[in-house]
Amino acid sequence: MLMLRSAVKSIKLHKRPFINLYAFQAHQLSSAISLHNVKNSLRDLPHDGPEASFALGVYRGKIHTQQLFPFPDALNDELKETIKLMIDPFEKFFREVHDSSQSDLEETLSQKSIDGLKEVGLMGLQVPQKYGGMELKNTQYARLCEITGSHDLAVGIFLGAHQSIGYKGIVLYGNDKQKEKYLPDLVAGDKIAAFCLTEPSSGSDANSIQTKAVLDEEGKHYILNGNKIWISNGGLADVMTVFAQVPINDEKSEGVSQKVTAFIVERNFGGVTSGPPEKKMGIRSSNTASVYFDNVKVPVENVLSKVGDGFKIAMNILNNGRFGMGAAMSGLIRMLLSRSIEHANSRIQFQRKLIEYQSIQEKIAKMAIAHYAVESVAYAVSNNMDKGIKEYQVEAAISKVLGSESAWNTCDECLQILGGIGYMREANIERFMRDLRIFRIFEGTNDILRLFIALNGIQYAGKHLKELQNAMKEPMSNLGTLWDQGIKRSKQFVGISSSGELVDNTAPQLRESASKITQRIEEFGSTVEKLLVKYGRQIVQEQFILTRLADANIDVYSMGAVLARATKAINENLSTADHELLLATAFIEEASDRVERNLGSVIRKRNLKTFSTFSEIANDVSRSEGVATTRPLGF
Repeated sequence: MLMLRSAVKSIKLHKRPFINLYAFQAHQLSSAISLHNVKNSLRDLPHDGPEASFALGVYRGKIHTQQLFPFPDALNDELKETIKLMIDPFEKFFREVHDSSQSDLEETLSQKSIDGLKEVGLMGLQVPQKYGGMELKNTQYARLCEITGSHDLAVGIFLGAHQSIGYKGIVLYGNDKQKEKYLPDLVAGDKIAAFCLTEPSSGSDANSIQTKAVLDEEGKHYILNGNKIWISNGGLADVMTVFAQVPINDEKSEGVSQKVTAFIVERNFGGVTSGPPEKKMGIRSSNTASVYFDNVKVPVENVLSKVGDGFKIAMNILNNGRFGMGAAMSGLIRMLLSRSIEHANSRIQFQRKLIEYQSIQEKIAKMAIAHYAVESVAYAVSNNMDKGIKEYQVEAAISKVLGSESAWNTCDECLQILGGIGYMREANIERFMRDLRIFRIFEGTNDILRLFIALNGIQYAGKHLKELQNAMKEPMSNLGTLWDQGIKRSKQFVGISSSGELVDNTAPQLRESASKITQRIEEFGSTVEKLLVKYGRQIVQEQFILTRLADANIDVYSMGAVLARATKAINENLSTADHELLLATAFIEEASDRVERNLGSVIRKRNLKTFSTFSEIANDVSRSEGVATTRPLGF
């Protein structure tokens, strides 16, 4: 009875915030994280079973092991052999055909390099074979992304802009006629593709685009007008996926509303022009340009899916492609680690090799740990996608954020280990550092993705608590549900774990680590409940809190992926098992501490006071339009 009362009390506390959780307005945040979009993505997502998300489950304090244990492996021997055969030709392209340093200096990708990519068959890696493509699985594609990341990120941008986002909309949403017309030439590389979304007034806010497409009087063409900026392959593309607002008569309001719609646009339609290549900090050999549309006549049959589906299409294309970025970052980190250890093993200072100094050992160890985490997450996501998991957008966002930030930190430390040598152009580390910086910005800035991760989780937790609230209306019919909640909360009160699932699925050597993750997950669910009781609908405004929840979520999912992979290595008695045990134990130890700090910071009064101080300081600086203090000398 006490346990049942505990559940009833908790649910009553939650009654106010969850009366209409889905009524959040998209304008409260960037439209790029439209809560309508979050709502739709979570509508059919099960709370339990094989489709249940590990990353989202933590917001309820739940452990869903199905997607991580055993560590996913969706490729059979034949598929693995196929991708093995592609590795050497791709590596040979970078060794013998493409000069990354020269391309960076010339700020262009030579026709020789483009022809080399076409010859190796890299322009249509995931397109069905009936259109001339390789029809690779996501995990096979990820392995090739590793190679690109370790050699030249600008080539990765060219290939990704072409197929990962450029014509991906045709693959995912095109009808048979559209696929038959466009895919063969795009796969062969006879035509280049681009993804045209970003505009001067809309970066992360994708719903606010101003480009317009108006149906002509005959009803046969849309007249497209507007301009897009910072478009990868923008100066090269023959075929573009373009997003524009289409005016639609709204029968309910008896007015006209604007619906974002995706179009397949050919340069030879007329009225399509490009600006000069942008001068960029990095990825210089990739083409980035503005694209202008002046009364372009787009046939009605070139609408992708249907009018009004543009936002959904754009978000799904970006979600679908993010896993490749995590894989590319793991390839780059692997290369940077090799460069660092090569130097540390050969460089002698004060009669000792650098690797003998503990400060260098710490840097090397953290690089190896970061690589293991990034690689584990990237391949967990890609394998689950290949297994048919439909809801992976949060995990893909986690992979992108973790990968891009870990790669940046690793590159910085690599340069530090190499010292003056690393700072010189000849070492090529400075090129990778310049190239890397964009990866925290494009395909969803990491700041926006953190909010996306947190709000998906908050919505997921809110849906569950809404169900509990409904159960309270007929308690006698839902005693099982309420009793389970009472047991769970009573155990939490006395500090007993309510789940041994993670420990049971883990190798004996890692069970202490599994226990730490379990504890952090239960703390996570409890913290989210407290936050929703306190803030209700206004939680969407609390970005200081949401960002830290996302950081904790990234760490928890990464810990789970690392734990699963190391367990698999131990269970299969791999030659690397002992080393993987060290990597996993060290990562989980440090990540667990970060999660504990982040969860504590969103509820502790002193941290909340600091958040308020941040706002005050920012407002002071904003009013001063710069530093708000006087100089020490007074002038």
